[in-house]
Parts: sequence; C-alpha cells; structure tokens
Amino acid sequence: MPDSTTRVPQGSGPPQPQDRGRERLRTALVKPSRRQVVVGVLLAVLGFAFVVQVRDTKANDTYAGLRESELIQVLDGLTGTAERARREVDRLETRRDELQDETRARSAALDEAEQRVRTLNIIAGLVPVSGPGLRVTITESTSRVAVGSLLDMVQELRTAGAEAMEFNDEIRLGADSSFENAVGGIELDDQLLEPPYVLDVIGDPHILRTALTFSTGPVETFAEDGATVDIEELESVEVTSVREARRPEYAELGTGQ
Repeated sequence: MPDSTTRVPQGSGPPQPQDRGRERLRTALVKPSRRQVVVGVLLAVLGFAFVVQVRDTKANDTYAGLRESELIQVLDGLTGTAERARREVDRLETRRDELQDETRARSAALDEAEQRVRTLNIIAGLVPVSGPGLRVTITESTSRVAVGSLLDMVQELRTAGAEAMEFNDEIRLGADSSFENAVGGIELDDQLLEPPYVLDVIGDPHILRTALTFSTGPVETFAEDGATVDIEELESVEVTSVREARRPEYAELGTGQ
C-alpha cells in the first residue's frame, strides 16, 4: 500500500529558534545597537573596577597573615624610618638657615666694603661726583691773589665738610694738592690756573658759606688782597675732573690687615 505520509522538503518551513538566535548574535556583532554599546561599556567599567578591587584586596592581605609580634616589628620599622626622615629634615632646615645667615652676613660685609670703596674714591678724587654745594668765583682787581689766601680758603672748606672740590672745571683737589706762584696765575698740582679762579665745592651750602664769610675769614682776606669774591649756592654742583691713582712708594699694609 502506498505510504500516505506527506514529507516536507528540506530547507522549507518556518526558521527554528536556534537559527534565530544565531542571526541575532551575528547582527549584534556586526551592527550593534546604541543600547548594546552602552551595555558593553558598562560591563567593561565594572570589569575594570573588579580587577582593581581584587588587586587592592591582595595588597591589603599582605599583612593579614602576620602575627602580632611581626606586625609590631613592621610598625617599629616604619616609625624608625619616619623618625630618621624627620631628623634629616631638621638637619637640612638647620643647614639652610645657616647658609642664609652666612649669605646675609657676606652680603652685608660686601655692601659695607663697596660703600667704603666709593667713599675713598670720592675722597681721593678718583671718580666724578655731583651734589649740592657752592660755586666760588675769585676775581683779581688791584693786585694778584696770594697763594696763601687760596690755601686758607681750601682748608676752611675742608674743615666745614667739603666732600669734593674742583678749580676752573679742570683740576680736582686732593689731600696732597699744592699751590705755587706762577707767571700768569697760580700753579696747582703742576698745572697753571689763570684768573678768575672758580672753585666748585660739594657739601652743605649753608655751612660752606659760613666757613667763607665769618669775620676775618677767607672773603675778608681776599678783599685785603684786592680781589672780589662771588658765592653762589647751587642745588647741584658737577665735579667731573678726576685725579690719577698713585701707588704708594713707602707705605704698606700693616700686620693683620
């Protein structure tokens, strides 16, 4: 008898659930949806956090198996290390303070030395200077000015605190300056000065004027020589001429200098 069972051709009919699952997985891998991407990112973050937590737990477990005596030894070692570090910090801070004090002391000594050098250069006439002072003009009228009168004037001004003096804008006076009579004027430090004699002097103007005008002082002395004296107080006097530094021939530093 012929078989009446109807056979379904292979490959026909509705898809099986297993086939549908594979198709969905393939689609998700090739073209993932936005939701699937977000879920994937969250899973990655959670995985990373889990790994970090596990490693941290393992690190903390380093001391978990130690006995109390061993933990005390570890603590003592850490305390000792911290104490040594603190002592080293204290030592370095102390050394820093010492170096700062030495630097300040050295800087103060250097500033003082530089100030002394500047002062000595001014006194010796080795540098140009400026400041308040007087301009004294001595004009001969009936007779020549005596060398002694000029020398007395210079000494009075020095006593009154004159810090720098210059004759006729060209000759700087020094501690060893000398005056001599010469033809046509007066010789100052081997250089000829011709009248009128103009002296620029730096110092306190009022005190310097007083040193020239007191009774029987330089102004009266010049009047007796037949000369007139004009004194002008200036806020700024420029002394630009300088003297050459001379090397001592006989003097030398004393012991311990």
